[in-house]
Amino acid sequence: MEYRYTPNRVCLIDANNQILAETTYPDVDEHTVNINHTWVDSSLRGQHVAERLLKIAAEQLRLQQKKAVLTCPYALKWFSSHPEYGDLVR
Repeated sequence: MEYRYTPNRVCLIDANNQILAETTYPDVDEHTVNINHTWVDSSLRGQHVAERLLKIAAEQLRLQQKKAVLTCPYALKWFSSHPEYGDLVR
């Protein structure tokens, strides 16, 4: 399995190139994204996959000097429990 970053999306891909988990964050404007969706296949739940997706997304946003609005319930919860990434939330 491999975590793969593409603009506005981080996903976990298996050996057959199937998506097993993803988080998406479309652009709101040139400096802001909306983290709007996080999904993990039921076979991987409880293995901290969603947490890893959000961490990768947060690191990408920091590199791109972007901020995020949070409409995904999991992202709201994750960012509230990871204050070290609080500077990324608009």
